[in-house]
Amino acid sequence: MWITLVVVVLGAANALINWLAAGWYVPVCAAAAALLVLIARRDGLTWADLGLGAASVRRGLRWGLILAGAVLTVYLVGLAVPFTRDAFLDERAAGLSPGQLVYRVLVRVPLGTVLLEEIAFRGVLWAMVERRRGPMWATAVSSVLFGLWHVQPSRGLTRSNAAAEAVFGTGPAGVVLSVAAAVVGTALAGVLFCELRRRSDSLIPPVALHCALNSAGYTLAWAAGRWWGG
Repeated sequence: MWITLVVVVLGAANALINWLAAGWYVPVCAAAAALLVLIARRDGLTWADLGLGAASVRRGLRWGLILAGAVLTVYLVGLAVPFTRDAFLDERAAGLSPGQLVYRVLVRVPLGTVLLEEIAFRGVLWAMVERRRGPMWATAVSSVLFGLWHVQPSRGLTRSNAAAEAVFGTGPAGVVLSVAAAVVGTALAGVLFCELRRRSDSLIPPVALHCALNSAGYTLAWAAGRWWGG
């Protein structure tokens, strides 16, 4: 019953942030994350079960700093190499004003996207399934749902990202293929996030990696659009 309720809350949150209340993105994400934690606690999970225990904070912070540094290094190399630079040319980032970029990087991503997705998929859902079926099932269920969570956000990928347009085109078939690729890609990323959470017993490493990927990605895409967007 509790896992079903979590999935229902996630479905409602997905509809709200993508269609019904997109302008309230951060408050909806924060409220949904808080509700999911309450559900998990009602299900008997401890803070440690959710990856939020005090004992794992120091280890989680060490992992998080290493992961964030690795992401930034890879991104900078990718931006410097002409062959991979097109992956950073994304109209969604390039069209942001400096103020919008700061809001996106420092508020929307960490307090909206990352907060909800990590609490939901690597915290609450992973812990619930792990207690009932073990870590392999927890990672599989969490990662599949994480991939499906990105169906709607990825529908405009071929229109906004130069690399995606070059690979898939902009026709209906290209949109379907790009969405499928995004779902598979985010599901595989979810496996990595789950493994980081399992090995560290903390949500801090996946949170740090997720924030670095999204926030640094927006920042460098914004810069690339101005320097090389043409």
